[in-house]
Amino acid sequence: MSGDTHGGDRIDFRNGTFRGEAIGKKVEHHHHYGPMPHVEDALPPVAAEFTGRAEELDALLAALAPAPGGHAPVPVTAVAGLGGVGKTALAVRAAHTARERGWFPGGALFVDCHGYDETPAGAEQLVEALLRALGVAAAHVPTALDERAGLYRSVLAGRARTSGAVLIVVDNASHPGQVRPLLPGHGAHRVLVTSRDIMPQLGAHLLRLDVLRPEVARDVLGVALRTAAPADPRVLDAPEATGNLCALCGYLPLALQIAAALLIADPGKPVAELVAELAGSATVIDHLDDGERGVRAAFDLSYRRLGPGPSRLFRLLALAPGPETSDEAITMLYGTDALPRPELNVLVRAHLVGPGSVRGYWTMHDLVRAYALDRVTREESLRAEGTRARARLLAHYRWRAEAADRHVQSRPGPSSSPSTGFSGRKDALSWLDHERTGLISAALWASDPVHARAGLALALSLYGYLSWRRYFDDAVSVYRCAAEAARVLGDDLGAGRAWNALGLALRYSRRIEEAVAAHTRAREIHASRGDRLEEGKSWDMLGVSLTEARRFDESIEAHERARELVRATGDRQVEASTWNNVGRALFKLGRCDESVVALTRAREMFRTVGDRFHEATATNNLGRSFRETGRLEEALAAHTTARAVFRELGARERTATAWNDLGVALAALGRLDEAVDAHLLAVREQEEVGHRHGQAIAANDLGAALRRAGRRDEAVAAHLKALRLYREVADRYGEGETLKLLTAAGHGEEEPLGEAGSR
Repeated sequence: MSGDTHGGDRIDFRNGTFRGEAIGKKVEHHHHYGPMPHVEDALPPVAAEFTGRAEELDALLAALAPAPGGHAPVPVTAVAGLGGVGKTALAVRAAHTARERGWFPGGALFVDCHGYDETPAGAEQLVEALLRALGVAAAHVPTALDERAGLYRSVLAGRARTSGAVLIVVDNASHPGQVRPLLPGHGAHRVLVTSRDIMPQLGAHLLRLDVLRPEVARDVLGVALRTAAPADPRVLDAPEATGNLCALCGYLPLALQIAAALLIADPGKPVAELVAELAGSATVIDHLDDGERGVRAAFDLSYRRLGPGPSRLFRLLALAPGPETSDEAITMLYGTDALPRPELNVLVRAHLVGPGSVRGYWTMHDLVRAYALDRVTREESLRAEGTRARARLLAHYRWRAEAADRHVQSRPGPSSSPSTGFSGRKDALSWLDHERTGLISAALWASDPVHARAGLALALSLYGYLSWRRYFDDAVSVYRCAAEAARVLGDDLGAGRAWNALGLALRYSRRIEEAVAAHTRAREIHASRGDRLEEGKSWDMLGVSLTEARRFDESIEAHERARELVRATGDRQVEASTWNNVGRALFKLGRCDESVVALTRAREMFRTVGDRFHEATATNNLGRSFRETGRLEEALAAHTTARAVFRELGARERTATAWNDLGVALAALGRLDEAVDAHLLAVREQEEVGHRHGQAIAANDLGAALRRAGRRDEAVAAHLKALRLYREVADRYGEGETLKLLTAAGHGEEEPLGEAGSR
């Protein structure tokens, strides 16, 4: 599939030349005019390598087809899209196909508006071009536009009577004023327009042309290479490299065509070598140039037409964090009190910006973003403008994220007032969900010394949310960056907090030893500062990771040390955490009576400070210790209470955990059918929230209940599922315990992981 090229000459009456024109072409070929082509011969030829647009071609042909039942068709059809997306190639192919099908017996006209050149063709020249293509001698062409347009409509009306309908292809139009005089008066004729801009004033049937799908882009490269050399094996022999090349080209037909030309020009060059050259290029758009066409030249045509406001917004949008940018973020980048809607509309109409996945969000093609970023980096004044824009957005994001975090973690404070715009946890989580990719990308700006402090502050405000939603891969990236930024800034408090946040993310990702190391680093930093509260928090978090590492004695010592430190500060919430966490460690050691005492203390302290979430956590943990000390009804009540609170707060992973613990208590009471149902629900919930470790625990508990109920085959299947999950998260202890359960269930040999995973 080619870009906006068609391989033939276009009629250009502006300078008395024929012009071999393609998007991004740099060379003009001047000739004196010969005889004007007949209408039937006026279409450029179809590109030999045209491919990859079957669905779009069908849609365009459906729009051009004669209307059934004699109904009047829509007279104008427009193909709109980004420069280089292949509008001209598609329009020319559709025009040829329509002619072949006999829909336009009067012939087809083609005229190039040069709408994005420095001197676009005027309406007078375009009408003259079409009149001469229709056979009107130059001496008979009137001077005034109105007279030319009148003669044009008259000639077309006569052709409709003598020969039938004519298709007029108006290529590369940039303004409705170029197209209106070219509209025929007779209803039989049709007009097909291509443009980078949406022109709703024409009342056209609109086909928006987007970039290619990845699998189609692969076909485009393959067809282009095989057209030049049918035996060329490079695309088929290197599927991974070909996929990478397509991605680097942004699936844009023009870029793909240029990449193919670069490979064709060097038959010995492997696809992977071109990928390496593009990936290592400081400016990909400059590398995508085959000497005749260039991506930069294509985008230059669109950029030149932007006014000061739209061009400024275009550059600033390229600096936005994440793949999609919200109205809110755009407003902050632009530095106004309201969304710069007129400027944004200009960019949307020009296909330099497109709608995102949801309303109110916007996106830029990767190569367009690269082009805009390059414009910014070339001028000091534009770089300074970009730095200020990012600083504005970071300050806004930090303020909003800190307010949202107070709602997420139910902490009282001044930002819980209505002035933040959040009515509660649900509203705060909704904002965080919508802005997540932007927030995370902006937090990573902390790696830039200019934005290090603001990026660090934003990162530290996001942990409650990232933990709540279990975005631990994102959290690991954010807090590694934050820890380094804090080191560069000499901010020991920020560094300690970042290392603790990193440790938590690593623990939840089941990277336990790395988590232990991170919390140890945080503890050392806070101890050197003499900050007893932060050091105590670090000891407490370290203790939890030591529990997960099954280093229980060290864990208990860590929690007790934490409690000593935080008790002196008077922070009862953190002290309650130390009681809860030491209770968990005691439970795992089998010291369940001591665990009951610690967890009861934790539950009451959390209740006193009004922390319902952690009160429910301690209650659920207490239920486990009740169960192991034979207090089964109390265990059942504890898990039921915790489950209700977690469900009310929207904590799905904790709700699933409480369901699973409830199932274990029900099984201990002999209520096996109810236990199986509870475990099944827990497995499903853990799977939906993406908590594989919790899912493995629940699957094993399900298997145990099924085995007691005499449902051996189902029990084995549940344990095999747990085995696969434990292996995925690299939990060797869990894997070993599961193998014991499989043996107890009568499964004589370990089933290979691939087979277990297929169940």
